Amino acid sequence: MRVVTPAATILDTVTHHATAKPFGIAFADMLTGYELSWSGYLVRANTLASDITDRVVTERERVALLVPDGIAAHVTFLASEIAGVVALGIGSKSGDREILHLLERTDARLIVTTARDAERLRRISPVAVLVLDESTAIAPAAGTRMARSPFTLDELWFLNSTSGTTGLPKVVRHHQRRWCEFHALAVDAGRLTTADVFGSLVPAPFGFGLWTSHFTPTLIGSPCVVADRFDAAATLAAIEQHRITVLAAVPTQLALLMSNDAFGERDLSSLRVVFTGGEMLPYERGVEFEDRTGAVLLQFYGSNETGALSRTTLDDSRDVRLRTAGRLIAGMQVRLVDDNDLDVSSTGGPAVPCCKGPLLSLGYDADDAANAALYTRDGWMKMGDLVTISPASEFPTADDAVLTVVGRTADLIIRGGKNISAPQVEEETSTHPAIALVAVAAVADPVFGERVCAYAVLKDGTSLTLAELTEHLGQRGVGKDLWPELLVIVEGDLPRNAGGKVAKHALGALRR
Repeated sequence: MRVVTPAATILDTVTHHATAKPFGIAFADMLTGYELSWSGYLVRANTLASDITDRVVTERERVALLVPDGIAAHVTFLASEIAGVVALGIGSKSGDREILHLLERTDARLIVTTARDAERLRRISPVAVLVLDESTAIAPAAGTRMARSPFTLDELWFLNSTSGTTGLPKVVRHHQRRWCEFHALAVDAGRLTTADVFGSLVPAPFGFGLWTSHFTPTLIGSPCVVADRFDAAATLAAIEQHRITVLAAVPTQLALLMSNDAFGERDLSSLRVVFTGGEMLPYERGVEFEDRTGAVLLQFYGSNETGALSRTTLDDSRDVRLRTAGRLIAGMQVRLVDDNDLDVSSTGGPAVPCCKGPLLSLGYDADDAANAALYTRDGWMKMGDLVTISPASEFPTADDAVLTVVGRTADLIIRGGKNISAPQVEEETSTHPAIALVAVAAVADPVFGERVCAYAVLKDGTSLTLAELTEHLGQRGVGKDLWPELLVIVEGDLPRNAGGKVAKHALGALRR
Protein backbone atom coordinates (compact mmCIF):
# COMPACT_ATOMS: atom_id res chain seq x y z
CA MET A 1 0.00 0.00 0.00
CA ARG A 2 1.08 3.59 -0.60
CA VAL A 3 2.15 5.57 2.45
CA VAL A 4 0.26 8.62 3.66
CA THR A 5 2.22 10.17 6.51
CA PRO A 6 0.44 12.29 9.13
CA ALA A 7 2.20 15.37 10.46
CA ALA A 8 3.81 13.82 13.55
CA THR A 9 7.14 14.13 15.32
CA ILE A 10 9.58 11.25 15.39
CA LEU A 11 8.84 10.68 19.10
CA ASP A 12 5.09 10.50 18.46
CA THR A 13 5.65 8.14 15.54
CA VAL A 14 8.01 5.78 17.40
CA THR A 15 5.61 5.74 20.36
CA HIS A 16 2.81 4.73 17.99
CA HIS A 17 4.88 1.93 16.42
CA ALA A 18 5.99 0.67 19.85
CA THR A 19 2.34 0.15 20.75
CA ALA A 20 0.97 -0.98 17.37
CA LYS A 21 3.78 -3.41 16.50
CA PRO A 22 6.13 -3.66 19.49
CA PHE A 23 8.13 -6.58 18.08
CA GLY A 24 8.48 -5.14 14.58
CA ILE A 25 12.06 -4.31 13.55
CA ALA A 26 13.04 -0.65 13.65
CA PHE A 27 16.77 -1.04 12.94
CA ALA A 28 19.18 -3.80 12.02
CA ASP A 29 22.96 -3.59 12.24
CA MET A 30 24.59 -4.31 8.90
CA LEU A 31 27.82 -5.60 10.42
CA THR A 32 26.67 -7.57 13.49
CA GLY A 33 23.16 -8.61 12.49
CA TYR A 34 21.68 -7.22 15.73
CA GLU A 35 18.03 -6.15 15.39
CA LEU A 36 16.22 -3.55 17.52
CA SER A 37 12.43 -3.60 17.79
CA TRP A 38 10.21 -0.53 17.94
CA SER A 39 9.47 -1.13 21.62
CA GLY A 40 13.15 -1.71 22.36
CA TYR A 41 14.04 1.48 20.49
CA LEU A 42 11.68 3.54 22.65
CA VAL A 43 12.73 1.93 25.92
CA ARG A 44 16.45 2.40 25.26
CA ALA A 45 15.93 6.02 24.23
CA ASN A 46 13.90 6.67 27.39
CA THR A 47 16.65 5.18 29.52
CA LEU A 48 19.28 7.42 27.96
CA ALA A 49 16.93 10.43 28.18
CA SER A 50 16.78 9.93 31.93
CA ASP A 51 20.59 10.07 32.12
CA ILE A 52 20.58 13.29 30.06
CA THR A 53 17.92 15.03 32.16
CA ASP A 54 19.82 14.13 35.33
CA ARG A 55 22.70 16.26 34.01
CA VAL A 56 20.88 18.97 32.01
CA VAL A 57 18.20 20.63 34.09
CA THR A 58 16.97 23.33 31.71
CA GLU A 59 14.87 22.39 28.70
CA ARG A 60 16.11 23.27 25.20
CA GLU A 61 19.73 23.45 26.28
CA ARG A 62 22.19 22.22 23.65
CA VAL A 63 23.58 18.70 24.04
CA ALA A 64 26.29 17.43 21.68
CA LEU A 65 26.13 13.88 20.33
CA LEU A 66 29.38 12.33 19.10
CA VAL A 67 28.32 8.75 18.44
CA PRO A 68 29.33 6.42 15.60
CA ASP A 69 26.76 5.99 12.87
CA GLY A 70 24.48 3.04 13.39
CA ILE A 71 21.75 2.06 15.83
CA ALA A 72 23.30 3.91 18.77
CA ALA A 73 23.18 7.21 16.87
CA HIS A 74 19.42 6.95 16.39
CA VAL A 75 18.90 6.01 20.02
CA THR A 76 20.75 9.18 21.08
CA PHE A 77 18.78 11.35 18.62
CA LEU A 78 15.48 10.06 20.00
CA ALA A 79 16.69 10.28 23.61
CA SER A 80 17.53 13.95 23.11
CA GLU A 81 14.04 14.61 21.78
CA ILE A 82 12.51 12.84 24.79
CA ALA A 83 14.76 14.80 27.16
CA GLY A 84 13.62 18.07 25.63
CA VAL A 85 17.12 19.22 24.64
CA VAL A 86 18.36 20.49 21.28
CA ALA A 87 20.77 17.93 19.86
CA LEU A 88 24.01 18.89 18.14
CA GLY A 89 24.90 16.01 15.84
CA ILE A 90 28.68 15.85 15.32
CA GLY A 91 30.07 13.65 12.55
CA SER A 92 31.86 10.61 13.95
CA LYS A 93 34.99 11.38 11.91
CA SER A 94 35.32 14.97 13.12
CA GLY A 95 38.73 16.12 14.31
CA ASP A 96 39.53 17.82 17.60
CA ARG A 97 39.62 21.32 16.12
CA GLU A 98 36.24 20.91 14.47
CA ILE A 99 34.64 19.40 17.59
CA LEU A 100 35.92 22.18 19.83
CA HIS A 101 34.68 24.80 17.38
CA LEU A 102 31.18 23.25 17.30
CA LEU A 103 30.99 22.98 21.08
CA GLU A 104 32.00 26.61 21.53
CA ARG A 105 29.77 27.86 18.70
CA THR A 106 26.65 26.20 20.14
CA ASP A 107 27.44 26.57 23.86
CA ALA A 108 26.72 22.86 24.36
CA ARG A 109 26.32 21.89 28.03
CA LEU A 110 26.89 18.14 27.71
CA ILE A 111 28.51 15.69 25.29
CA VAL A 112 27.04 12.22 24.84
CA THR A 113 29.64 9.86 23.40
CA THR A 114 31.08 6.36 23.56
CA ALA A 115 34.11 5.16 25.49
CA ARG A 116 36.12 5.41 22.25
CA ASP A 117 35.99 9.21 22.22
CA ALA A 118 35.40 10.09 25.86
CA GLU A 119 39.03 10.59 26.83
CA ARG A 120 39.94 12.89 23.95
CA LEU A 121 36.79 14.96 24.55
CA ARG A 122 37.74 15.46 28.19
CA ARG A 123 41.20 16.46 27.03
CA ILE A 124 40.12 19.11 24.52
CA SER A 125 37.04 20.58 26.22
CA PRO A 126 35.74 21.39 29.72
CA VAL A 127 32.19 20.39 28.68
CA ALA A 128 30.81 17.52 30.78
CA VAL A 129 30.90 14.10 29.11
CA LEU A 130 28.22 11.41 29.39
CA VAL A 131 29.61 8.06 28.24
CA LEU A 132 26.97 6.08 26.41
CA ASP A 133 26.52 2.73 28.11
CA GLU A 134 26.63 0.14 25.37
CA SER A 135 23.71 -1.58 27.07
CA THR A 136 21.62 1.55 26.51
CA ALA A 137 21.85 1.05 22.78
CA ILE A 138 22.03 -2.71 22.56
CA ALA A 139 20.93 -4.68 25.64
CA PRO A 140 17.42 -4.67 27.18
CA ALA A 141 16.65 -1.86 29.58
CA ALA A 142 13.69 -0.91 31.73
CA GLY A 143 11.65 2.19 32.45
CA THR A 144 10.04 4.85 30.29
CA ARG A 145 9.45 8.56 30.65
CA MET A 146 7.68 11.25 28.66
CA ALA A 147 9.31 14.27 27.07
CA ARG A 148 9.36 17.20 29.51
CA SER A 149 7.89 19.54 26.90
CA PRO A 150 7.42 17.73 23.60
CA PHE A 151 8.93 19.39 20.55
CA THR A 152 6.57 20.78 17.94
CA LEU A 153 7.22 20.17 14.25
CA ASP A 154 8.19 23.83 13.73
CA GLU A 155 10.52 24.21 16.71
CA LEU A 156 14.32 24.19 16.65
CA TRP A 157 15.06 20.53 17.34
CA PHE A 158 18.46 19.63 15.88
CA LEU A 159 21.77 21.23 14.97
CA ASN A 160 24.39 19.84 12.63
CA SER A 161 27.41 21.15 10.82
CA THR A 162 27.93 21.92 7.20
CA SER A 163 30.10 19.36 5.46
CA GLY A 164 32.05 21.90 3.45
CA THR A 165 35.59 21.14 2.33
CA THR A 166 37.34 24.25 3.62
CA GLY A 167 37.52 26.13 6.89
CA LEU A 168 35.65 25.47 10.12
CA PRO A 169 32.07 24.26 9.80
CA LYS A 170 28.95 26.35 10.22
CA VAL A 171 26.02 25.11 12.30
CA VAL A 172 22.68 24.51 10.57
CA ARG A 173 19.38 24.81 12.46
CA HIS A 174 16.67 22.22 11.79
CA HIS A 175 13.04 21.73 12.70
CA GLN A 176 11.29 18.43 12.04
CA ARG A 177 8.65 19.75 9.65
CA ARG A 178 11.19 20.30 6.84
CA TRP A 179 12.19 16.63 6.95
CA CYS A 180 8.56 15.50 7.10
CA GLU A 181 7.97 17.55 3.94
CA PHE A 182 11.09 16.06 2.38
CA HIS A 183 9.87 12.59 3.34
CA ALA A 184 6.59 13.12 1.50
CA LEU A 185 8.52 14.02 -1.66
CA ALA A 186 10.72 10.93 -1.30
CA VAL A 187 7.69 8.67 -0.90
CA ASP A 188 6.23 10.11 -4.08
CA ALA A 189 9.51 9.99 -6.04
CA GLY A 190 10.26 6.35 -5.27
CA ARG A 191 6.70 5.11 -4.71
CA LEU A 192 7.77 3.98 -1.26
CA THR A 193 5.46 1.64 0.63
CA THR A 194 5.17 -0.07 4.00
CA ALA A 195 6.64 -3.18 2.37
CA ASP A 196 10.00 -1.50 1.71
CA VAL A 197 13.16 -2.35 3.63
CA PHE A 198 15.66 0.49 3.86
CA GLY A 199 19.43 0.51 3.95
CA SER A 200 21.29 3.76 4.61
CA LEU A 201 25.06 4.10 4.15
CA VAL A 202 25.10 7.86 4.74
CA PRO A 203 26.35 9.60 7.93
CA ALA A 204 23.28 10.09 10.13
CA PRO A 205 23.94 13.56 11.59
CA PHE A 206 23.77 15.22 8.16
CA GLY A 207 20.77 15.99 5.96
CA PHE A 208 20.99 13.04 3.56
CA GLY A 209 21.47 10.65 6.47
CA LEU A 210 18.71 12.21 8.58
CA TRP A 211 15.93 11.69 6.10
CA THR A 212 17.09 8.28 4.79
CA SER A 213 17.53 6.62 8.20
CA HIS A 214 15.96 8.70 10.99
CA PHE A 215 12.86 10.06 9.26
CA THR A 216 11.55 8.20 6.22
CA PRO A 217 11.87 4.59 7.45
CA THR A 218 10.35 5.58 10.80
CA LEU A 219 7.50 7.61 9.33
CA ILE A 220 6.68 4.69 7.06
CA GLY A 221 7.17 2.15 9.84
CA SER A 222 9.70 0.05 7.94
CA PRO A 223 13.00 -1.45 9.13
CA CYS A 224 16.25 0.33 8.30
CA VAL A 225 19.60 -1.44 8.06
CA VAL A 226 22.51 0.74 9.21
CA ALA A 227 26.16 0.41 10.20
CA ASP A 228 28.75 2.38 12.15
CA ARG A 229 31.10 2.32 9.15
CA PHE A 230 30.91 1.58 5.45
CA ASP A 231 32.04 -1.84 4.30
CA ALA A 232 31.34 -2.77 0.69
CA ALA A 233 31.29 -6.54 1.17
CA ALA A 234 29.11 -6.29 4.29
CA THR A 235 26.72 -3.96 2.49
CA LEU A 236 26.29 -6.38 -0.41
CA ALA A 237 25.73 -9.24 2.04
CA ALA A 238 23.15 -7.19 3.95
CA ILE A 239 21.22 -6.36 0.78
CA GLU A 240 20.94 -10.07 0.08
CA GLN A 241 20.18 -11.10 3.67
CA HIS A 242 17.62 -8.40 4.54
CA ARG A 243 16.21 -8.09 1.02
CA ILE A 244 16.80 -4.35 1.08
CA THR A 245 14.59 -2.57 -1.45
CA VAL A 246 15.58 1.09 -0.93
CA LEU A 247 19.26 2.02 -0.55
CA ALA A 248 20.78 5.42 0.23
CA ALA A 249 24.43 5.92 -0.74
CA VAL A 250 26.76 8.55 -2.15
CA PRO A 251 28.21 7.88 -5.63
CA THR A 252 31.58 6.95 -4.15
CA GLN A 253 29.97 4.13 -2.20
CA LEU A 254 28.16 2.90 -5.30
CA ALA A 255 31.49 2.80 -7.14
CA LEU A 256 33.08 0.83 -4.29
CA LEU A 257 30.17 -1.61 -4.31
CA MET A 258 30.58 -2.20 -8.03
CA SER A 259 34.35 -2.72 -7.75
CA ASN A 260 33.95 -5.30 -4.97
CA ASP A 261 34.18 -8.96 -6.00
CA ALA A 262 30.92 -9.75 -4.19
CA PHE A 263 28.96 -7.38 -6.43
CA GLY A 264 28.64 -10.06 -9.07
CA GLU A 265 28.13 -12.85 -6.57
CA ARG A 266 25.42 -11.55 -4.22
CA ASP A 267 21.70 -11.58 -4.99
CA LEU A 268 20.83 -7.88 -5.30
CA SER A 269 17.51 -8.43 -7.05
CA SER A 270 15.52 -6.97 -4.13
CA LEU A 271 16.89 -3.47 -4.83
CA ARG A 272 14.40 -1.31 -6.70
CA VAL A 273 15.33 2.28 -5.71
CA VAL A 274 18.70 3.83 -4.83
CA PHE A 275 18.76 7.42 -3.59
CA THR A 276 22.13 9.00 -4.24
CA GLY A 277 23.66 12.47 -4.13
CA GLY A 278 26.25 14.61 -2.39
CA GLU A 279 28.72 14.53 -5.28
CA MET A 280 28.91 13.91 -9.01
CA LEU A 281 27.56 10.61 -10.32
CA PRO A 282 29.21 9.88 -13.69
CA TYR A 283 26.57 8.97 -16.25
CA GLU A 284 28.27 5.80 -17.44
CA ARG A 285 28.79 4.61 -13.85
CA GLY A 286 25.10 5.18 -13.15
CA VAL A 287 24.07 3.25 -16.25
CA GLU A 288 26.32 0.37 -15.24
CA PHE A 289 24.85 0.23 -11.73
CA GLU A 290 21.27 0.25 -13.00
CA ASP A 291 21.94 -2.36 -15.68
CA ARG A 292 23.68 -4.72 -13.29
CA THR A 293 21.19 -4.45 -10.41
CA GLY A 294 17.87 -3.57 -12.02
CA ALA A 295 17.48 -0.73 -9.49
CA VAL A 296 16.62 2.84 -10.46
CA LEU A 297 18.90 5.68 -9.31
CA LEU A 298 17.14 8.76 -7.95
CA GLN A 299 18.42 11.97 -6.43
CA PHE A 300 17.44 15.22 -4.78
CA TYR A 301 19.47 18.32 -5.60
CA GLY A 302 19.98 20.63 -2.65
CA SER A 303 21.97 20.96 0.53
CA ASN A 304 21.83 20.57 4.28
CA GLU A 305 20.71 24.20 4.35
CA THR A 306 18.17 24.31 1.51
CA GLY A 307 16.76 20.80 1.64
CA ALA A 308 16.09 20.39 -2.09
CA LEU A 309 15.34 22.44 -5.19
CA SER A 310 14.83 19.62 -7.69
CA ARG A 311 14.47 15.86 -7.81
CA THR A 312 14.25 12.88 -10.09
CA THR A 313 11.49 10.27 -9.87
CA LEU A 314 10.59 6.83 -11.18
CA ASP A 315 8.58 8.57 -13.90
CA ASP A 316 11.66 10.27 -15.37
CA SER A 317 13.69 8.93 -18.28
CA ARG A 318 17.24 7.71 -17.75
CA ASP A 319 18.60 10.83 -19.44
CA VAL A 320 16.76 13.07 -17.00
CA ARG A 321 17.70 10.95 -14.00
CA LEU A 322 21.40 10.48 -14.78
CA ARG A 323 22.29 13.57 -16.82
CA THR A 324 20.41 16.22 -14.81
CA ALA A 325 19.44 16.99 -11.23
CA GLY A 326 15.79 16.54 -12.13
CA ARG A 327 12.70 18.66 -12.28
CA LEU A 328 12.14 21.70 -10.07
CA ILE A 329 10.07 20.74 -7.03
CA ALA A 330 6.52 22.04 -6.97
CA GLY A 331 6.15 24.14 -3.83
CA MET A 332 9.76 25.34 -3.91
CA GLN A 333 10.35 28.70 -5.53
CA VAL A 334 13.62 28.61 -7.49
CA ARG A 335 15.39 31.38 -9.40
CA LEU A 336 18.86 32.12 -10.75
CA VAL A 337 20.96 35.08 -9.61
CA ASP A 338 24.24 36.69 -10.67
CA ASP A 339 27.11 37.86 -8.48
CA ASN A 340 25.06 40.89 -7.43
CA ASP A 341 21.99 38.81 -6.47
CA LEU A 342 20.10 40.10 -9.50
CA ASP A 343 17.57 37.72 -11.03
CA VAL A 344 18.88 36.20 -14.26
CA SER A 345 16.40 33.31 -14.48
CA SER A 346 15.40 34.31 -18.00
CA THR A 347 18.90 33.42 -19.26
CA GLY A 348 18.66 29.81 -18.07
CA GLY A 349 22.15 30.11 -16.57
CA PRO A 350 24.81 29.08 -15.82
CA ALA A 351 24.15 30.98 -12.63
CA VAL A 352 23.71 30.46 -8.89
CA PRO A 353 20.35 28.97 -7.86
CA CYS A 354 18.46 30.23 -4.84
CA CYS A 355 15.15 29.23 -3.33
CA LYS A 356 12.31 29.70 -0.86
CA GLY A 357 9.89 27.09 0.42
CA PRO A 358 8.99 24.49 3.06
CA LEU A 359 12.20 22.45 2.78
CA LEU A 360 14.51 25.22 3.99
CA SER A 361 16.45 24.99 7.23
CA LEU A 362 16.27 27.77 9.81
CA GLY A 363 19.66 29.07 8.65
CA TYR A 364 22.92 29.12 10.57
CA ASP A 365 23.13 29.24 14.34
CA ALA A 366 24.61 32.38 15.93
CA ASP A 367 26.46 33.40 12.77
CA ASP A 368 25.29 36.69 11.25
CA ALA A 369 28.13 36.84 8.73
CA ALA A 370 27.45 33.33 7.44
CA ASN A 371 23.72 34.01 7.21
CA ALA A 372 24.38 37.20 5.27
CA ALA A 373 26.31 35.14 2.71
CA LEU A 374 23.71 32.35 2.70
CA TYR A 375 20.79 34.59 1.72
CA THR A 376 20.24 37.08 -1.06
CA ARG A 377 19.42 40.61 0.03
CA ASP A 378 15.70 39.89 -0.43
CA GLY A 379 15.74 36.69 1.61
CA TRP A 380 16.24 33.79 -0.83
CA MET A 381 18.59 31.01 0.31
CA LYS A 382 21.53 30.42 -2.07
CA MET A 383 23.37 27.32 -3.19
CA GLY A 384 27.11 27.25 -3.93
CA ASP A 385 26.74 25.76 -7.39
CA LEU A 386 26.49 26.95 -10.95
CA VAL A 387 23.46 25.44 -12.69
CA THR A 388 21.36 25.73 -15.80
CA ILE A 389 17.58 25.46 -15.92
CA SER A 390 16.35 24.15 -19.26
CA PRO A 391 12.86 24.21 -20.76
CA ALA A 392 10.98 20.96 -20.40
CA SER A 393 10.84 20.60 -24.20
CA GLU A 394 14.53 19.60 -24.17
CA PHE A 395 13.56 16.54 -22.13
CA PRO A 396 10.29 15.21 -23.56
CA THR A 397 9.56 12.92 -20.59
CA ALA A 398 9.83 15.75 -18.06
CA ASP A 399 6.77 17.85 -17.28
CA ASP A 400 8.68 20.81 -15.89
CA ALA A 401 11.97 22.62 -16.35
CA VAL A 402 14.99 20.57 -15.36
CA LEU A 403 18.04 21.70 -13.41
CA THR A 404 21.57 20.63 -14.36
CA VAL A 405 24.65 21.27 -12.22
CA VAL A 406 27.58 22.47 -14.32
CA GLY A 407 30.04 23.36 -11.56
CA ARG A 408 30.56 24.96 -8.18
CA THR A 409 31.30 28.60 -7.67
CA ALA A 410 34.35 27.53 -5.63
CA ASP A 411 35.17 24.44 -7.68
CA LEU A 412 36.57 26.03 -10.82
CA ILE A 413 40.14 25.73 -12.02
CA ILE A 414 41.29 28.92 -13.74
CA ARG A 415 44.03 28.06 -16.21
CA GLY A 416 45.44 30.82 -18.33
CA GLY A 417 42.29 32.90 -17.79
CA LYS A 418 39.97 30.02 -18.80
CA ASN A 419 37.51 28.57 -16.31
CA ILE A 420 37.61 24.76 -16.17
CA SER A 421 34.92 22.88 -14.27
CA ALA A 422 36.49 20.33 -11.92
CA PRO A 423 33.26 18.25 -11.81
CA GLN A 424 33.28 18.10 -15.60
CA VAL A 425 36.88 16.82 -15.66
CA GLU A 426 35.91 14.27 -13.00
CA GLU A 427 32.99 13.12 -15.15
CA GLU A 428 35.29 12.44 -18.10
CA THR A 429 38.28 10.93 -16.30
CA SER A 430 36.03 8.56 -14.33
CA THR A 431 35.20 6.78 -17.61
CA HIS A 432 38.66 5.22 -17.79
CA PRO A 433 38.22 1.50 -17.01
CA ALA A 434 41.08 1.49 -14.47
CA ILE A 435 39.65 4.29 -12.32
CA ALA A 436 37.45 3.44 -9.34
CA LEU A 437 37.28 6.93 -7.79
CA VAL A 438 38.62 10.30 -8.89
CA ALA A 439 38.73 13.87 -7.64
CA VAL A 440 40.07 16.84 -9.56
CA ALA A 441 41.58 20.00 -8.08
CA ALA A 442 43.81 22.90 -9.02
CA VAL A 443 47.58 22.91 -8.60
CA ALA A 444 49.33 26.29 -8.52
CA ASP A 445 51.42 27.04 -11.60
CA PRO A 446 53.80 30.00 -12.11
CA VAL A 447 52.86 30.39 -15.77
CA PHE A 448 49.20 29.52 -16.13
CA GLY A 449 48.12 30.32 -12.58
CA GLU A 450 46.61 26.86 -12.06
CA ARG A 451 46.85 23.44 -13.67
CA VAL A 452 44.47 20.50 -13.54
CA CYS A 453 45.42 17.59 -11.29
CA ALA A 454 43.51 14.29 -11.04
CA TYR A 455 43.73 12.19 -7.86
CA ALA A 456 42.66 8.64 -8.71
CA VAL A 457 41.96 5.46 -6.78
CA LEU A 458 42.45 2.52 -9.14
CA LYS A 459 40.53 -0.72 -9.36
CA ASP A 460 42.34 -3.77 -8.01
CA GLY A 461 44.92 -5.24 -10.37
CA THR A 462 45.11 -2.20 -12.66
CA SER A 463 47.65 0.53 -13.35
CA LEU A 464 47.45 3.89 -15.06
CA THR A 465 49.79 6.58 -16.36
CA LEU A 466 48.95 10.15 -17.29
CA ALA A 467 49.70 9.36 -20.95
CA GLU A 468 47.26 6.44 -20.91
CA LEU A 469 44.58 8.61 -19.32
CA THR A 470 44.93 11.45 -21.82
CA GLU A 471 44.98 8.97 -24.70
CA HIS A 472 41.68 7.58 -23.42
CA LEU A 473 40.20 11.08 -23.18
CA GLY A 474 41.41 11.92 -26.66
CA GLN A 475 39.78 8.80 -28.05
CA ARG A 476 36.53 9.87 -26.39
CA GLY A 477 36.76 13.22 -28.14
CA VAL A 478 37.25 15.18 -24.94
CA GLY A 479 38.71 18.63 -25.49
CA LYS A 480 42.25 19.13 -24.22
CA ASP A 481 41.07 21.82 -21.81
CA LEU A 482 39.52 18.98 -19.81
CA TRP A 483 42.60 16.77 -19.78
CA PRO A 484 44.39 16.47 -16.42
CA GLU A 485 47.95 17.70 -16.61
CA LEU A 486 49.01 15.84 -13.47
CA LEU A 487 47.95 12.43 -12.17
CA VAL A 488 48.34 11.23 -8.58
CA ILE A 489 47.55 7.59 -7.81
CA VAL A 490 45.96 7.32 -4.34
CA GLU A 491 46.06 4.16 -2.25
CA GLY A 492 42.89 3.23 -0.36
CA ASP A 493 40.42 6.10 -0.49
CA LEU A 494 40.34 9.81 -1.16
CA PRO A 495 40.48 12.06 1.94
CA ARG A 496 37.01 12.83 3.27
CA ASN A 497 35.43 15.27 5.68
CA ALA A 498 33.04 14.42 8.50
CA GLY A 499 30.09 14.41 6.09
CA GLY A 500 31.68 11.78 3.86
CA LYS A 501 32.40 14.09 0.94
CA VAL A 502 35.82 14.38 -0.70
CA ALA A 503 37.91 16.93 1.22
CA LYS A 504 39.45 18.74 -1.74
CA HIS A 505 41.52 21.01 0.44
CA ALA A 506 43.40 17.92 1.66
CA LEU A 507 44.23 16.55 -1.79
CA GLY A 508 47.37 18.64 -2.22
CA ALA A 509 49.12 16.76 0.61
CA LEU A 510 48.92 13.58 -1.47
CA ARG A 511 51.43 15.01 -3.98
CA ARG A 512 54.15 15.46 -1.40
